[in-house]
Amino acid sequence: MNGRPLTLLIAAAVVALEGLVALGLGVYVAVQTLTGKPDDLTSALAEAVFGLLIGAGLLWVAWGGLFKVERWGRSPGVLTQIFMLPVGGTLVTSDQPQLGIPVIVLGLLGLVTLLAPPTTQALYPDDQAPDPGRSRR
Repeated sequence: MNGRPLTLLIAAAVVALEGLVALGLGVYVAVQTLTGKPDDLTSALAEAVFGLLIGAGLLWVAWGGLFKVERWGRSPGVLTQIFMLPVGGTLVTSDQPQLGIPVIVLGLLGLVTLLAPPTTQALYPDDQAPDPGRSRR
């Protein structure tokens, strides 16, 4: 299978897309904060920095972890998808289904692809499984 199954590539793309969106929102808030007059400068700057850091972190997870078939990338990827579901649900119940439904779909797609058997096999290959004939002590 040459290292990268389709499910892992899709998972990396989902996490990268989420990272790009977070990064874009961070840049947008930063520009609006610097060019406008925010009600609360500290909160606006914190929100911009948070978006930039989360976006950069997710891009690192997508490229440095998932795309490069590093097992450490799976946990933050799964955690991100779990967080996406209540965020999407909140958007749907806040009369913003045009935003909430894609967030939920993306979160579910990310979870399914991150937890799919081909992804698991790529990240945790059989040659690293314990020998069934040996004691696990």
